[in-house]
Amino acid sequence: MKITGLFHLFKQCALVALQDVKAYLTEEGGQIAVFDATNTTRERRELLLSFAKEHAYKVFFVESLCDDPDVIAANIMDVKVSSPDYPERDRESVMEDFLKRIECYKVMYQPLDPDEHDKDLSFIQVINVGRSFLVNKVQDYIQSKIVYYLMNIHVHSHSIYLCRHGESDHNVEGRIGGDAMLSVQGKKFAGALKGFVEQHGLPDLKVWTSQLGRTIQTAEELGVPYEQWKILNEIDAGVCEEMTYEMIEETFPAEFALRDQDKYHYRYPGGESYQDLVQRLEPVIMELERQGNVLVICHQAVMRCLLAYFLDKSADDLPYLKCPLHTVLKLTPMAYGCKVDMFDLKVEAVNTHRDRPLVICNDVVPTTFLRRNSFTPLSSHDQVKRPRLYSAGNPPQSRRPLAPFIPSMQSFEDPEGAELTQSQVSCLSA
Repeated sequence: MKITGLFHLFKQCALVALQDVKAYLTEEGGQIAVFDATNTTRERRELLLSFAKEHAYKVFFVESLCDDPDVIAANIMDVKVSSPDYPERDRESVMEDFLKRIECYKVMYQPLDPDEHDKDLSFIQVINVGRSFLVNKVQDYIQSKIVYYLMNIHVHSHSIYLCRHGESDHNVEGRIGGDAMLSVQGKKFAGALKGFVEQHGLPDLKVWTSQLGRTIQTAEELGVPYEQWKILNEIDAGVCEEMTYEMIEETFPAEFALRDQDKYHYRYPGGESYQDLVQRLEPVIMELERQGNVLVICHQAVMRCLLAYFLDKSADDLPYLKCPLHTVLKLTPMAYGCKVDMFDLKVEAVNTHRDRPLVICNDVVPTTFLRRNSFTPLSSHDQVKRPRLYSAGNPPQSRRPLAPFIPSMQSFEDPEGAELTQSQVSCLSA
């Protein structure tokens, strides 16, 4: 009777949460809602399906199955001890309580059945924390992306080390982009980075760089094998490559103002936006989820994107994250967040960070929101890479501002929150 009453209470909570889902998808402009709950019975899943049918939502179930006692015990220790469900509890009591919770769910648990009852549902079963998968009736792009994501993330202890290349000649001159080599201070940092890696004795450390000379030059000093990734190259500034911000403001005042309005979505004429860069970096992010210890020697905009992913920063905050030169950030993914340790290697460098403007000029084309999470980025009409209009020693060829152009865009939000014991997570999309 006690268990029955408990499940009735859970059902009432689920109904309240579904109203939040409805409000988010229909009133707040949301596109994907993740309904994180156990959903252990067919009756509960029918409730979700009826709700989705009533409001014309698509449903995708994520079920985590685990029958390995060692995996369950490790998961409880690694994940549940830091869970908000157990504030300030000792490890032994958490283990005991959660094992009792599992036994409680076993009484009514009905797993998804791909052969009979649930053969027409769209779902993925993650078995024993990714040892194997069962995918059933994936219907669209978003569902395929969820499958791709879940099949790439691995639950294992590892650390990701992020740093920028050593200070470059362009950094000293205040120029953006280009392929400049390291300055004297940048070379000192490369030597200091070698000492840092040796001091920490990182086993099986992989080193990744971009294909630009300043990251390669930094990695060469380490004296270890490294991989070059083209997609780790710095954001493409298009016609503004190798210009200072002062040059850009003088030569293209309208473009300069547009970027200050919305730095994340603004696309350089003939170049990229931060939004483009995030999409470009997806394969690197997936690979970081799969790997052990990795040192990524990259660039300011790239490092901001990687940090924003692991620290769950918004698109508005991403372009203004501080990533100083000659500093190493150690990221250790955990169950409910990411631990960050910062190491200043004590080699002086210029400050390349540009703060968020306090006053934004709105005397240019306004940003256009179609709906939440669906935005048309601002950019020039000219999407073809053109010769640079301004380089050292040459006057600008034209002072005419570039006209804005509004292309299309699609966004995607990754699912989170799948339990590693018997559970289902439902993704509902409008």
